[in-house]
Amino acid sequence: MQEHRTTGEAKIVDVIHDVGDLAASAGRNDLATRLASTRERLIDPAVRVIVVGEFKQGKSKLINALVNAPACPVDDDVATSVATTVGYAEQPSAWVLERVPGAAEPQRRQIPLENLADYVSERGNPGNERGILSAEVLLPREILRGGLKLIDSPGVGGLESSNSLATLAALSSAHAVLLVSDASQEYTEPEVQFLRHAMRISPNVAAVLAKTDLYPEWRRIEEIDRAHLGDADDVPIFSVSSDLRLLAAEVQDRTLNDESGFPALVAHLRREVLGRAEIIHERGAVHELTSVVDQLEMSLRAELNALLNPSDTPRMIAELEAAKAKADEFRGRSARWQVTLTDGIADLVADMEYDVRDRLRKVQREAERAIDDGDPGPIWDQFREWLDQRVTAAVSETFVWTDERSRWLSEEVADLFSQDESEIPVVDVSDIRGVLDPIDEIAGLDDGQLGAAEKIYIGVRGSYGGVLMVGLATGLIGLALVNPLSLLAGVLVGRRAYREDMGNRLNRRQQEAKIIVRRYIDEVTFQVGKQLKDRLRVVQRSARDHFGSLAEELHSSLSEALQRARQAATGFTATRDQRVVVLKQRIDELERVRRAIPPLPPAPSRTLGAGAPPVPAIGERAVR
Repeated sequence: MQEHRTTGEAKIVDVIHDVGDLAASAGRNDLATRLASTRERLIDPAVRVIVVGEFKQGKSKLINALVNAPACPVDDDVATSVATTVGYAEQPSAWVLERVPGAAEPQRRQIPLENLADYVSERGNPGNERGILSAEVLLPREILRGGLKLIDSPGVGGLESSNSLATLAALSSAHAVLLVSDASQEYTEPEVQFLRHAMRISPNVAAVLAKTDLYPEWRRIEEIDRAHLGDADDVPIFSVSSDLRLLAAEVQDRTLNDESGFPALVAHLRREVLGRAEIIHERGAVHELTSVVDQLEMSLRAELNALLNPSDTPRMIAELEAAKAKADEFRGRSARWQVTLTDGIADLVADMEYDVRDRLRKVQREAERAIDDGDPGPIWDQFREWLDQRVTAAVSETFVWTDERSRWLSEEVADLFSQDESEIPVVDVSDIRGVLDPIDEIAGLDDGQLGAAEKIYIGVRGSYGGVLMVGLATGLIGLALVNPLSLLAGVLVGRRAYREDMGNRLNRRQQEAKIIVRRYIDEVTFQVGKQLKDRLRVVQRSARDHFGSLAEELHSSLSEALQRARQAATGFTATRDQRVVVLKQRIDELERVRRAIPPLPPAPSRTLGAGAPPVPAIGERAVR
C-alpha cells in the first residue's frame, strides 16, 4: 500500500475517515463501506502504464532506465514471455502468479529477485512452460511511490499477430500506454494501426522512439513517424536512449541525462498520467463525500423539522413518502436506466455478432480468392501466417469497436441515473486469455511437390493405355506391339494423364485449403463471439450492481428519514427538547465535515482516446 500522498489527497483521506466514522455511528454501514473503498483507491491508486511493442525494441530496458534499476531482464538473447509489473515497496522483492495443478485459483509466491529471468523470459521459460500468469517486481523508487505501475508486456512478434490481441485488450484496463519502437526504421503499418486502436481504447497514449544512441538518423525517423501519425496530434513522441540514461545515473551526470531524452518522458508520466489519475480520484472522492454527507443529513433534518415544526410535519411526510416511492421505482427493473442498460446490452451483443461475422466473412472470401488464383500447397506456411494476421486484425477491430460502444453505453446509463456526474464504475474486461487459445492452429496442407519416382509412376501408368491401344492397332499391319508409333502414343497419352492428375491434385488441394479456412473461420467466430458476449455480460452486471447499490443507499436514506419524521411526530414532548439539541449537534458536526471537503478539482482535459464521439451502431442501430 502506498503511503506517499499529496497535501490535497491527505486532506481528503482525513475527511473520508471522519465521515466514515459518522456513517458507522449512525448505523449506515453501507455508506461506511462505500467510503472505505474510496479511501483505498486514494491511498493506493495503482496507476497502470503498459509498455507495448514488438520483440527486441527496448521495452524492458526502457523500464529499467525509468526506475534506474535492473527490474526487467535484458540481454541480446533474452525476450520477455510473461507480463511483468514494476511497482513500489519499501523493500525490493519479486513475485509470480502461477497456475498450480489441482488448485482452483492461481497461487502468488515470492521468488528471488535475481532469478526473475528464469520465470519471465523466453530463455528461462520458453513458451511459458512454467504456466506463469504474471510477475511483479517491487522496488523503493521515487518515481513509483505515487502509485505508478509500469507493465513490461511480452513482445507481440508483429503487431498483427494473434499475441497482439491480448496486448490490445489489456489496454482497456491501463491508465496510459507507451508504444516502443526503436530508431532503426520508421513505423510499420501494423504499428500505426496498433497506435490508432490504442487511442480508441486508452485515455492516454504516447510513443517512444528508443535506441537513439545507436542510430544517427533517429531525427529523420522521428519526423517520418510523426508524418505517419497524421492528424493524431495528441500522441507525443519521446526520443530516448536507455543506455545513456543508465550511464548518466551511474556517473551522476545531469547533462548526459538530459541528452538521453528521459526527463521529458518522466515529466509526461508525472504530469499527464499520475497527475490526471490523481485529479480523477480526487473528483470521485469529493462526489462520494458530498453524497454521503447529504444522505446522513437528510434523516437528521427531517426529524429536526418534525420536532420544531409539528404543523408542517404532514406535508414533509407526504413529500418523503413520494420520494421513497420514486426511489422504489428507481431501483426496480422498470427504471429507465435499467431498461436502457438491458436493451443496450442486447443491441450491442447483436451488433457485435454481426460485426465479427461480417469482418471474418470478408477475410474468408479474400482467402478463397487467393486459393483459387494459384496452388496453395507450396506457400501454405506463408498463407497460414497471412490468414492469422488478417483474422487477428478483424477481431481486433471488433474488440475495439465493442469496447467503445460499451463505454458509451455506460455513460448513457450514468446520465439517466443521475444528472450530478455519478462516477461510472471501472469495468475490467481486459483479460482476454482464452479468446483464441482454445482454437486449434490452422491445419497443414500437402505442398503438392512430387518426387521423381512418383512422377515416373504417374507417367508410366498413363502411357500404358496409349502404348497398348496403338500397339494392337499397328499389329494388324504386322508391326510389333511396342514400336515407334505406340511409344509416341504412350508419351502423348502419358503426358496428358500426368497433366490431368496434377490438375486433379491441385483441385483437391484447393478444396481442402478452403475447407481448412472455413473451419478455422467458424471456430474463431464461435470462440470470439462467446468471449465478447461474456465480457459484455460483465459490463452489464458491473453497471447494474454499481448503480443498483447507489439506488439502494438512496432508498435506505429516504426510509430512515421518513421513519425518523414519523417517530418525531408521535414522540413524547418531555424528551423533545433534548432530542432537538442532539440533532442540532449532529447536524453541526456534519456541516463541519462538509466545510472540510475540498472544492471539486477541475476535470482533466480529455484526450482523443477518451473523448471520441459516440460510435454509431452497425445497421443504424442505436442504444436508446
